[in-house]
Amino acid sequence: MRAGTITQPDEPYYEMYEDDFGLSGLAGRAGDALPLPGGDMEGDEQLGADVRSLLESSLSDGMLRTLWLAADGERFDPAAGGASVRSWLRGWSEAFPARPPKPPKRFVKYRSTMFVGPRRPVLVEAEMRDAVLAEIAAVEADLARAVPRPDVVPVLRRAVAEAGADLGFRLLLRILKAHSVRVDKARYDRFLELGDPFEYCYAVVYDGLEIDWPPLDPARRDGDWDFGLSELAGRFSHWCDGTADELLRNAVTCDGAQQSPGSAAAVLLDDVTRLLASPLSDDTLTTLWLAANDCGYRPERFGLGIRQWLERVAEVCRERLAETAPAYRPGPVPGPVRAELAGLAEEVLCELRDLAGELSSRTIQPHWQGVPGAAAARALEQVVVQVDPDLGFRLFLRVLLALWMPLTKEQYGRYQALGERLGYGEFHVSLVDQFIQNDL
Repeated sequence: MRAGTITQPDEPYYEMYEDDFGLSGLAGRAGDALPLPGGDMEGDEQLGADVRSLLESSLSDGMLRTLWLAADGERFDPAAGGASVRSWLRGWSEAFPARPPKPPKRFVKYRSTMFVGPRRPVLVEAEMRDAVLAEIAAVEADLARAVPRPDVVPVLRRAVAEAGADLGFRLLLRILKAHSVRVDKARYDRFLELGDPFEYCYAVVYDGLEIDWPPLDPARRDGDWDFGLSELAGRFSHWCDGTADELLRNAVTCDGAQQSPGSAAAVLLDDVTRLLASPLSDDTLTTLWLAANDCGYRPERFGLGIRQWLERVAEVCRERLAETAPAYRPGPVPGPVRAELAGLAEEVLCELRDLAGELSSRTIQPHWQGVPGAAAARALEQVVVQVDPDLGFRLFLRVLLALWMPLTKEQYGRYQALGERLGYGEFHVSLVDQFIQNDL
């Protein structure tokens, strides 16, 4: 493959495939009775492109067989019946021939700042190839111990150099999975980072990969988006299908790709137990919950008081943790707020008070037993001072979203800076970036 810009598919991979795909995906699905092309085994468009990249390389039949068996976990040998691996691959190429490229999507400017669709990354093959080769070098010793084919690493390097960084990286991941090679969290994070410019869905990296996860810690901030009670409130603001309990159970299972299993439940449980252990009144807790979830779910309509609802949330979190992380033992009362977060309480209060006038002039859901903005602001101040400034700021962002609060660029910039100091992920504060007013 040439060293210049990579020829990318017409659409991002994450829009085309929900899990692994192409030759690496075939290796993950294959078994002892893998049919020849044209049988019942499903393939995809990228499978044809992958095998053509290998067929056009200088890899010998023996090298191609080594690469496939390493990726397949030695389950299906295409050459066992006397045919060559090359002829088997050629059959897949014929089953999924190249198609004419689609016209490129146009990105049309709107009001000089917005675009239709995200801009796609420009990938340089030489740079991506070097990055993939560096990851192969980092796990070379592990591969040598785990894979019963001593030439697998040099063959994989050849595949990266001649068939491309994209296919080479997916095959590296598949070989690690097929031979149960464990990777630590730092290397896993690098794999995710490397997968982003290729536009993989996260499942390409994490499905089947054995990861040494760090112990659960509600203070860790590994995700890119909202979390905890504020994230749950956001789900209920758009609630339309299923029961409240179904939505709650789904929320506690939605760990981010970067997070240890059980993280969603752990951080949500930490938020809820802090509120239940706090001196906040039931009226304040009710105002807080309704304001943050845009009045989307009112527990009293289902015969629940606010504390009963929060205790139900805590119960479901504990059930999830018992299944996913049985070694994790959260106490009945959360520990003290970390000193570095407690020191940010005044800054969060300043941002709340900066919008006091606007908050007092607005009501959340004014035509349906709404929550006055002034009442929401008072509840938020109590959370910041008496419970946790981190939780208070996250709920503040949710209230701004519910109120469609216009913001200046300066305000949004301060929120971003505060979010960074609180350890929030890349897209957390962007919940409210749609309300930035360019003329303010």
